[in-house]
Amino acid sequence: MDITGKIKSAINSRNPHIIDNRSRSLIHAAVLIPIFKSNDGYEVLFTERTHKVEHHKGQISFPGGAVEPDDKDYEETALRESFEEVGLLQEDVKVLGRLDDELTVASSFIVHPFVGKIPHPYDFEINPCEVKRIISVPLDLFFEKNSDLHPPSIEFETFTYRGPAYRYDDVTIWGATAIIMNKFVSLVERNKSLPEKNE
Repeated sequence: MDITGKIKSAINSRNPHIIDNRSRSLIHAAVLIPIFKSNDGYEVLFTERTHKVEHHKGQISFPGGAVEPDDKDYEETALRESFEEVGLLQEDVKVLGRLDDELTVASSFIVHPFVGKIPHPYDFEINPCEVKRIISVPLDLFFEKNSDLHPPSIEFETFTYRGPAYRYDDVTIWGATAIIMNKFVSLVERNKSLPEKNE
């Protein structure tokens, strides 16, 4: 079953939470949550960051990055960064909606997330300076029925992170990325009965 219409309805059934940054102490960034339908069902695309990047070295994240002065809005930032990191063309992304703003755990970023449907298969072009590899994770992994599969805490440098975290094969998704996914799937689960919006 194609669920992207349900996802679009769920996301657009409410206004996203916006984090106040009037003090300008935080850096604005935007990410794309790319979902696609494979032969096995719906999957979510993540990247493993290299150790050459300035922030979040080696972590699992969505394609995305900091807002630049020429970006007209946060959606454009997410799409531009997705092209720069993995070669995803803007015209190949069907943006389904915007999620709540989120603060990063270990740095001073406000992340503005967008969900987008992308084609599959796709000829990605990885930027080796920023992305070590692309990882596809079944969307089903993030739903409540699989919550017992995931770690209750993550040790990171000098602190212990306690919050949503997901383990898949050899990777662990945690921090702001996991929080965003947790809120996303919770929103979809709560709104399963909403009528579909056109894709």
